[in-house]
Order: sequence, then C-alpha cells, then structure tokens
Amino acid sequence: MTSRITNRRGVLIALVVAVLAALAVLALTFGGGPGSDTAQPPPAQPVAVVPAPQAGGQDAAAALPKSEPVSIDIPKIGAHSSLVPLGLNPDNTVQVPPVTTPLQAGWYTYAPTPGETGPAVVLGHVDGNHQKGIFFRLKELAPGDRVSIARKDGTTVVFEVTKVHQVPKKDFEAEGVYDDTAGPELRLITCGGVFDRNAHNYVDNIVVYARLVQA
Repeated sequence: MTSRITNRRGVLIALVVAVLAALAVLALTFGGGPGSDTAQPPPAQPVAVVPAPQAGGQDAAAALPKSEPVSIDIPKIGAHSSLVPLGLNPDNTVQVPPVTTPLQAGWYTYAPTPGETGPAVVLGHVDGNHQKGIFFRLKELAPGDRVSIARKDGTTVVFEVTKVHQVPKKDFEAEGVYDDTAGPELRLITCGGVFDRNAHNYVDNIVVYARLVQA
C-alpha cells in the first residue's frame, strides 16, 4: 500500500478505509463481533494516511466560522455523546474513539468542523467491549431525521438527514462520501452488514448524509 496520496479524493478514501478497518478490528478484539464473546484476533496492522485538506464551497452565507464540536445528539436513535478529537497517531495512522468505551463518538480534526462549508465527519463504533456502540442503531436513521451538534463557541448546529446508505466496503470509493459540497454538511460513519470472521471485519459501511438546516 502506498504511504502518500496526492489526489484529494484518494486521501479521503484512504482515510475512511484506515479508520473503518481500525474500528472493525478493534470491535472484534474487545467485543468479539456478533455472536462471539471470546474471539481475540491479531491487532490491526498500521495503515498510512495523510490529513485531508479543508473543503471549500460556494454557499458562504449558510456557513459558520470554524469551531470545535463538543457533543452530538441524535434523538431518533437515542445517541448522545461528547465528541473527542480524532487526529493522527505518531505512525501516521488515524486515531479512533477508545473501543473500551464504545459509546464514545469522535470527530476528525482535518475535516471541516460542523457548520463550516464542506463535509464534517463523525465516527463511532457499532459495538465493542461486549457492548453496543454509540452508532449501533445508525442504520435506523431516515431522511428528515435531525442530528444536533453543540460547538465550543456556544452555538448548536442542526443537520437534517438526506440519505442513509449501506455500502459494501469494496465500493466505498465510488460512493463519494467526502466529495466537496457547496454548503455545510455532515457525514456519520460506522461499520455494518455481515461480520466476516475470516477477514475479521464487517463487510459494509453505514454512511449517513445530512445537510445543515439550522445554525
């Protein structure tokens, strides 16, 4: 695998592959995967990535200045969590929320912050440590559902879900999850689908797309 990618879309694809692979393997290590309590696979091998640049857009009037998110609230699925920053490890791999606390969600610091123009990114476990994760019910969201994110500047931004897609990981590149957007948007990502015990990974990703409707 190459360790440096110059194409922006390639950077973002590498990011999600690295993060979701880490989430799935950690879930297996600590949670055993569906139907198992004892599986202990080898740890994931490091996957090199590089930070994604800030996205640009045309709809500046709808966007807010940069401000770190501090918590997320999704009433439809009973998901409430503080948000920890997810950057890069010293070996240049992407950090993930602690699998020992699977109800913890995190935001990727090299993407736009929620409310800025572009796709903000929040990641969470589907399960881990023998527990359901913060995004265990993410696939239940539907267009029109609301996601609220409180920001450090005291504002709360509200996003409306536009699409929920379960996509095979092998087709993720064509999904366009991290493509530039004209206005502020949000992506919620976790693992999903069937758990492949041979590959030690979920075969699909659950991706929620949402757009800013209130700031």
